[in-house]
Amino acid sequence: MSKVSTIQINVGLDDQKVPESIEWDATDSSAERMRKAKAMMLAFWDGDEKTAMRIDLWTKQMMVDEMADFFFQTLMTMADTFQRATPYHDMSNDLRKFAQTSTKSSKKN
Repeated sequence: MSKVSTIQINVGLDDQKVPESIEWDATDSSAERMRKAKAMMLAFWDGDEKTAMRIDLWTKQMMVDEMADFFFQTLMTMADTFQRATPYHDMSNDLRKFAQTSTKSSKKN
């Protein structure tokens, strides 16, 4: 390996182990300090086991409408990534349509 990049995530927990704060930084970032986040989703693919491993966290400050926006944006970027990584462009478009439909549904409630 010629270069290694490191991503650091700090999660502050309350007495019940519920996230109160999430901060992150990456070695290749231009940011001068840790950046704050109200939520995060991190996924890894285990090629040997053929399984996805995830860490989904959100802080007490994350509002429901923010979570809906977070999911919408995450689904849209996942569709973009899926389109770049596979020949399944129809499935990418289906994912985008699902994200748009789901967001409209959540705004009604």
